[in-house]
Amino acid sequence: MPAVTGVLETSLYVADLRRAATFYQAVFGFERLDGDDRFTALEVPGRQVLLIFARGASNRAARSPFGTIPAHDGSGRLHVTFAIAAEQLTAWEAHLERHAVAIESRITWPRGGTSLYFRDPDGHLVELATPGLWWPR
Repeated sequence: MPAVTGVLETSLYVADLRRAATFYQAVFGFERLDGDDRFTALEVPGRQVLLIFARGASNRAARSPFGTIPAHDGSGRLHVTFAIAAEQLTAWEAHLERHAVAIESRITWPRGGTSLYFRDPDGHLVELATPGLWWPR
């Protein structure tokens, strides 16, 4: 079987593209890679990309000089998790508080990891997780 080397892109669909991009840039420090009135691509450390699409803006295929991206869209409150170092957990709690982001839940997992859960401006569930949620490292 051919190998998969990781998850490259994760997508969220939002009501207000500018508001969502501002949230992820301010709270996480993600750099903008690309975008237009339909989407914003943000760089997540580790050569990963968070794609934020304006809800409904990708219902049609997107044609470019390079090829066509098929239509897609999403709705509802979705979930995304970002990995953090265990020693950064307290710093993240303080950082979220400074940005007026309310932590909705905190879980310590049986394998040893800890997760912080909070909402983005569109109500998507965002999770920060330390090692141990799924694997020890």
